[in-house]
Amino acid sequence: MNDKAMINAFTRSDFERLPATERALIARRERVLGPAYRLFYERPVEFVRGDGVWLHDRDGNAYLDAYNNVASVGHANPRVAAAMTEQATRLNTHTRYLNEALIDYAERLTGLFPSALSQVMFTCTGSEANDLALRIARARTGGTGVIVTSLAYHGVTTAVAEFSPSLGRNVPLGTHVRTVRPPLSGDASAGARFAADVEAAIADMLRHGIRPAMLLVDTIFSSDGVIADPPGFLIPAAAAIRAAGGLFVADEVQPGFGRTGDAMWGFVRHGVVPDMATLGKPMGNGYPIAAVVGRPDVFAEFGREVRYFNTFGGTPVAIAAANAVLDEIDDRKLMDNARDTGAYLRDGIDGLGHAAIGEVRGAGLFIGVELIDANGRPDAVLTTRVVNAMRDRRVLLSASGPDANVLKIRPPLVFDRANADLLIATLQDVLP
Repeated sequence: MNDKAMINAFTRSDFERLPATERALIARRERVLGPAYRLFYERPVEFVRGDGVWLHDRDGNAYLDAYNNVASVGHANPRVAAAMTEQATRLNTHTRYLNEALIDYAERLTGLFPSALSQVMFTCTGSEANDLALRIARARTGGTGVIVTSLAYHGVTTAVAEFSPSLGRNVPLGTHVRTVRPPLSGDASAGARFAADVEAAIADMLRHGIRPAMLLVDTIFSSDGVIADPPGFLIPAAAAIRAAGGLFVADEVQPGFGRTGDAMWGFVRHGVVPDMATLGKPMGNGYPIAAVVGRPDVFAEFGREVRYFNTFGGTPVAIAAANAVLDEIDDRKLMDNARDTGAYLRDGIDGLGHAAIGEVRGAGLFIGVELIDANGRPDAVLTTRVVNAMRDRRVLLSASGPDANVLKIRPPLVFDRANADLLIATLQDVLP
């Protein structure tokens, strides 16, 4: 997801410096998986076990995971694992049969959304959810045009890759796609500027005979460098796309399920109700379940014309995992924890007062830390060095943003203050 400091860090010279056993495993991996796969870090790491916020390597070393949001309620969560195991011993089949547990969960999930968003369609991944949202938007609007931010990541299907610019230059955007600058963090006029850019994109589409279908935004703008403030800046842009006959779609794959700390969904922070919201694998703590939640009138045209079916989307085991995730969020008050621990972590990083730290921003347990040089300019080289130095000290995080200089901190929701203290102390140690 545009994690440049991690994806581009492992080189052939790094390979030659690794122990022989690791070189052999990497060589086997390259032979069987091919060249498209990438490894994180200058020194790749192999994990064999997870536990809450910890990942353990073959030698028994524990790494603090401040990056992997997919394991939303913690690695190897006992409640989720037990729910999946119990259900797998009884039944696992598709949604063309009646299943009360599926309906119960659908009612529970939609009950967490504004009342207008009262229907849900299940998929396996966030990529599939965004692909489905595109199909629904086209059926609803009669348009094909898609507007996203300039470094957005929304998935890897053929259709979705065409509007995921963070995948890089070798994955060309579709001719029906327009990109806009992400809002400027903390800018009081961010909403007006973002809406003006959306309006300009709509006008350009219309000049080229393209009818707008949707504006799709990751509501924490994670690949664009983590942008949460000021709250409310999405309202004018949502109004602009609707005025043009398109839909406003909130990609909640990363900010959803309480991560921002102030609500279950990132769009709530902005006081806007989307026409659809897309969810991803944090929904099942990494088990492949995802969804599109939307208004019945938005789904109606697609439903009349298309017989939707997804063999693995919404199976009983997937629903069991998803129910257990909601139970964990509720019973352990993980949204409150995201709010409180996230604020503690942001304040602690900001309090380091280091000259290389620019803005520290975010919401809940989704934090971006800008690293800058002596002249206040983005410092991608330092960011890469810090990400790898943190890994060497067994703390895992990432980087994002147009200049690859924003540390991306996005741990499981069970991350606590002691974990935050360790991250802060380690960051202080590795900064020059």
